[in-house]
Amino acid sequence: MKPGCAAYLRNPRVLATLLLVFVCGVAAGVLVMHLAGHRLHNPKSLAWKEGGKQVTLERLKKELDLTPEQAAELEKVLDDFFTYYHTLQAQMDEVRATGKDRILRLLNERQRQKFEQMLAEFQQR
Repeated sequence: MKPGCAAYLRNPRVLATLLLVFVCGVAAGVLVMHLAGHRLHNPKSLAWKEGGKQVTLERLKKELDLTPEQAAELEKVLDDFFTYYHTLQAQMDEVRATGKDRILRLLNERQRQKFEQMLAEFQQR
């Protein structure tokens, strides 16, 4: 950091602005993941739960008239996609939790309760 940067970080307005930007980022992340989660849990989507993978593959094979080679490659692609998606999901969960913990450490007890209430209200929407 430059020598003058520390002074900016002690300024309450700068801290409040950074906190607001961070909270908005967390809120946007929660919203995007919430919307993406609905799409991924929709039975009509390409997402699957236990046992649904084979049904999805069979449907795609039939509707797209895939060759056995294409079906095998598609299965690999979908497996890779879900591995990648779940890895990213775990990373996002960790980022959100770390951010929330850092915010909570900045707040007093009354502010923490209000912040938790705000998050709960946002997640209910």
